[in-house]
Amino acid sequence: MAAVGFCGDWFVSTCDKTLVAVHTKQSREPFVFDCSVAEKKPKNTTDDNNSDEGVSEETGSDKVLAFTVSPSGKLVALTDDTKRLVLFHCEPSWQCISIRWVVRRCTALVFSHAEDELLVADKSGDVYSFSVVAPQREGELKMGHLSMLLAMTMSPNDKYIMTADRDEKIRVSHLRCPYNIQSFCLGHQQFVSALLVPSTHSHCLLSGSGDGTVKLWEYESGRRLQSWDLTELEETPSSEAEREQKKPTVCRISSSPDGCHIAVLCERVSTVQFFTLELVGTERLTPHSRLCLPHCPLDMTFDPEGRLWVLMDSHDAPLQIYSHRRGYWECDAETPELITVKEAFRPHWETLEASTRTNSRFEHLHKMSFDNVSSYLQKKQQRLEEQQLKRTMTQEKNDKKKKTKKETTPSST
Repeated sequence: MAAVGFCGDWFVSTCDKTLVAVHTKQSREPFVFDCSVAEKKPKNTTDDNNSDEGVSEETGSDKVLAFTVSPSGKLVALTDDTKRLVLFHCEPSWQCISIRWVVRRCTALVFSHAEDELLVADKSGDVYSFSVVAPQREGELKMGHLSMLLAMTMSPNDKYIMTADRDEKIRVSHLRCPYNIQSFCLGHQQFVSALLVPSTHSHCLLSGSGDGTVKLWEYESGRRLQSWDLTELEETPSSEAEREQKKPTVCRISSSPDGCHIAVLCERVSTVQFFTLELVGTERLTPHSRLCLPHCPLDMTFDPEGRLWVLMDSHDAPLQIYSHRRGYWECDAETPELITVKEAFRPHWETLEASTRTNSRFEHLHKMSFDNVSSYLQKKQQRLEEQQLKRTMTQEKNDKKKKTKKETTPSST
């Protein structure tokens, strides 16, 4: 998975099997962590469920599946498909604190705002809690869904955990007693793939889905405040049929540090849609602008200064920086920070095949819809017509017999 983020002034990216961190302000040695040469799981270690669809941990490819940065920017965690969970401390210098093991391959990670625990969601729908204070302690099962989890976030006061799954559900649970469900945010028509609690509106939740919509919620009550269909915001309007055929999948929702800009990125769509979240009686999500990109974007993140860094599927220019000036987003071509990051990042990027970079994370999650009512009604009408034809033929046959019998019967004198 190719993904980007910021840990303080460190630009962090995962690329295939490696995590690369480059300092954007100082001349410091880049930090590189290669999962393929990391600690292996002891062979005598057993899990409650030692298999992952029949594939043992030794057959994992060491590819990074997810990573996250703590709210303070001092901690980073990643997980790979060999079921490692790696915890790092990045200030004053990068250090691997621990390598632990998860039961199943993970889909999302999030630190608590107190940074005392790391929550890990996996593809079976379970959420485990791993201690940050005791970095060698094994994880504890926290809660579970009946469907694969795809996104997870927390309220700023660590009171609630929001989890989103393949079955269109967003569940809001109490973190300390997850069996106590506060609410459900229901309304998406496909899997929910992105969640964000805006820093300036801590009681609101933004969600993105495979149905091509972004929704705004008041999560404690589960009340939906607003919904935007991203296909309706296109500069070139599409027909109804075209919009249904090409519903984009929201893969990232990100907020600038000051909360003024909310960026929405869709998989395999070469634009970034910007919104503003304003309080006008109630919170309103308003489309602001669109940024057209020269290549297909893979991920994006805001830096501490509010500039947008975009990772793109391009061999020549995989990274670009955009700044908001005079109401528009403009490309900052070849800034010192960008040059520094590119030089450190390029060797790892060049090892990735284009097909690996553009693999869809969500394509197999779409639920196929079909109309069996029309087929049923058509077959029913066909049966009725056949029955009517049979009755008509039987009636004609009976009438013919009666006529013949009458003609052959001699008349009485």
